Amino acid sequence: MEQLLRPTGLDMPRWRVLMTLHQDRVAIVSEIAAHSGAKLPTMTKIIQRMEADGLVMRQPRQGKEWIMEVILTETGAAAGQEAWQRAGTLYADAFSGMSEEEIETLSQLLKKVADNLHSASE
Repeated sequence: MEQLLRPTGLDMPRWRVLMTLHQDRVAIVSEIAAHSGAKLPTMTKIIQRMEADGLVMRQPRQGKEWIMEVILTETGAAAGQEAWQRAGTLYADAFSGMSEEEIETLSQLLKKVADNLHSASE
């Protein structure tokens, strides 16, 4: 995935932010951090760099100014769309020749492994 993203100027942390913002185009920093498995201070720095690059913008939530919203810009949406298309190609290659049932079984097993690792690290 890193290799596919390189031509887009994105790395995995930026990819995760863009994919979190893909549908709703706005989320708060703590939601993005939780969704991508990053610590809040780390995610804040990533988002600051993305803002400097014009991919996102930040603003206080109206009525709750202590909550910082991250909003996908048009530049960020375009970068995310290109990365999404590249990821689609990668996923199609990775799951080529597998039935829907096999993909579902694999997904369930990988989720179980991830849950086990998460539990072990607590």
